[in-house]
Amino acid sequence: MKHGMTIAMVLFLASAISYGQQTHIKMTFSGNAGATTIDLKQNNANTGEENLDGNGTLGSFSFRLIKASANAPQPSSTCVGLYFPNTAGGGIFRFQDGSLLYVGLTGGGDCIDFVHMMATCTLTFKINGGTGRFKAASGVLTLTETAVPVLADASQTPVFFSETGGFTGTISGLSSGEDSQGARQ
Repeated sequence: MKHGMTIAMVLFLASAISYGQQTHIKMTFSGNAGATTIDLKQNNANTGEENLDGNGTLGSFSFRLIKASANAPQPSSTCVGLYFPNTAGGGIFRFQDGSLLYVGLTGGGDCIDFVHMMATCTLTFKINGGTGRFKAASGVLTLTETAVPVLADASQTPVFFSETGGFTGTISGLSSGEDSQGARQ
């Protein structure tokens, strides 16, 4: 009986340790962005949508982001062009195993370089759990991307963009018994 209790305790502790460990995340993506019919109702902001696909530490994924960006540029010590902060938003990652990871936008924005007709965007997200292996997930992810216009409207205002970049950060609370690709061990 004592031996059985010892084995149970060791298994419990091993599960708790693996459950609480942080995993460093590095994922790359490509995709597109444009306006959306969803309205986040943020004052002096417009709402956009990004649809990205990629691969990395947690396996292959798709990511849909809805975000509100300020209509007027704001001062920035890190942007040599015009800086448009993001005021609200969130997204959902869908991984190959069907697990979903939910994130909320906590900061960042878009630096528009009109000379080179591109934007550099840096956004920070708080992980808010999910489904499957991400049910109890927490952590922080940073998106860094380059956006290039590919379609303009009749007034020559860019309305549709190509996007490439990556996510970095850390995640805790992954369900035990799965490897970094989401497969059962």
